[in-house]
Amino acid sequence: MDRLLRAPLRGITYTRWLHLLVPVLIVSIWMFIEPAWPWMPALIVAPFGLIPWVRVAEGLQAQFLLTPHERGSHDGSISTAPSARWGDRWRTVAWLEIRLVIASAAMVATVWLPMMTLELILAGAGQPLGGDDVILPYVPPRWAAVLLVPVPLLLLLVVVVLLGDAVTAIAARLLGPSAAERLSALEARTEQLLERTRIARELHDSIGHALTVAVVQAGAARAAGNPEFTERALCAIEETGRAAMEDLERVLLVLRESAQPPSQRPTLADADRLLQSARASGSTVDAELSGPLEQLPGPVTREGYRILQEALTNVLRHCGPVPVRVRIEAAVGRLDLEVLNPLPDGPALMTGTGGGLRGMRERAALLGGEAETGPHEGNWRVRARLPLERIR
Repeated sequence: MDRLLRAPLRGITYTRWLHLLVPVLIVSIWMFIEPAWPWMPALIVAPFGLIPWVRVAEGLQAQFLLTPHERGSHDGSISTAPSARWGDRWRTVAWLEIRLVIASAAMVATVWLPMMTLELILAGAGQPLGGDDVILPYVPPRWAAVLLVPVPLLLLLVVVVLLGDAVTAIAARLLGPSAAERLSALEARTEQLLERTRIARELHDSIGHALTVAVVQAGAARAAGNPEFTERALCAIEETGRAAMEDLERVLLVLRESAQPPSQRPTLADADRLLQSARASGSTVDAELSGPLEQLPGPVTREGYRILQEALTNVLRHCGPVPVRVRIEAAVGRLDLEVLNPLPDGPALMTGTGGGLRGMRERAALLGGEAETGPHEGNWRVRARLPLERIR
């Protein structure tokens, strides 16, 4: 009851009423052409439902007028995609036919009930009513006619609300996404979530590495008290900061323009930049890179770069400027990457529960490979094996 009282104040009541009356235009035009065949519009509109783009037009109209709160939503109850399968086309045909029937009922209520109200007003005013044009089945006395004036209008409101609810439910059933469309939308949503996770990892690896290098360099320069060392430290901080800004700009570009492909991410061919950054932070880096690294598949060389970056970042963050051994080999069918460094003297801080270590394992797993992190013969070891054949 409360809903009926609020219905005249809700905009959706009138948009649904308009949707109910739109097909009446087709019926009205046909009645001027051949009133003896009132059922003919149902046969005329049926073939149009087989046209894929009719589903788009009907879906947009239904979404705009029946469910305006879902407008622009990717997971709304009414689809705005063209019919991709015959099942979608036949459902569109059924929707057009049912919509005509409901529109006819809405037209009768919209015309007859206000006319009944007018006749009750005339009867209450003492005007004589008679003849075949009278819609009222019974002409009440004047006092009763005055009391009954609002009844047809209230009945019209009830009919509009009930028919609006009915046509909305039918639209969701016949114009709603099919199982295949729901699966495609779910896959697209999953891709978006994966892209966001990848961007979060990119920011963690790139910005985290730059900040770690800057902190280590600044601390070492302050402790050294050597102007020459301080100059080298500031240069390293500047170079690392610029590289981080480039990575940040690239990630922000992906966020701003989702349809635009991201610029080229760093690869293992750029590994020297990471090694030089670690050396500038005071670490002694023994690096051995072998094999055709520049010919590696894109996903492997990009993810390999990030794994190496995170491994070196963890060394600087948890152990400081300690000796580091880096081995990267593009072998037959796989890429082997290993980073070794001495464990800190104090309590072990490089546990395997951090987001960076977990991110390395996730990167390797997405490529069908594996990454191991943990103590090994007195050292901390990061070892990754990434397959090449299945990527190609």
